Amino acid sequence: MQTEQRLIDTVAWVRIESGRILCARPRGKDVFYIPGGKREGAETDLQTLVREIHEELTVALAPESVAHVGTYEAEIPGAVVRMACYTADYVGTLSVSSEIEEMAWFTYADRPHVPPVDQLLFDDLRADGLLIR
Repeated sequence: MQTEQRLIDTVAWVRIESGRILCARPRGKDVFYIPGGKREGAETDLQTLVREIHEELTVALAPESVAHVGTYEAEIPGAVVRMACYTADYVGTLSVSSEIEEMAWFTYADRPHVPPVDQLLFDDLRADGLLIR
């Protein structure tokens, strides 16, 4: 009998500038992620996205500009990570909060430095000509 894997349901903000995607490394972690996170309670994707990005990068997303890019799933030991990805305009100055150690602009060459689910997004963005090598 197969045990059901735990689902980690997340949303992420896809911010691309000059062929590079914004990534963030949380405090105490070695891996960079696409900014975003897990929903709290009955939050919608939009509510989660707006809250998480404000908490992590101190900017306000413009809800009317949010557009779904795609949803990706990847297995990790003991779980499946689902990441719903969205683009959105923002107001404010990007800066790290107390939750984030650093942010960086990644190209496709940086793909090995992000988790498996993020790598799927990198592949699609590269195929669409949005990420530079």
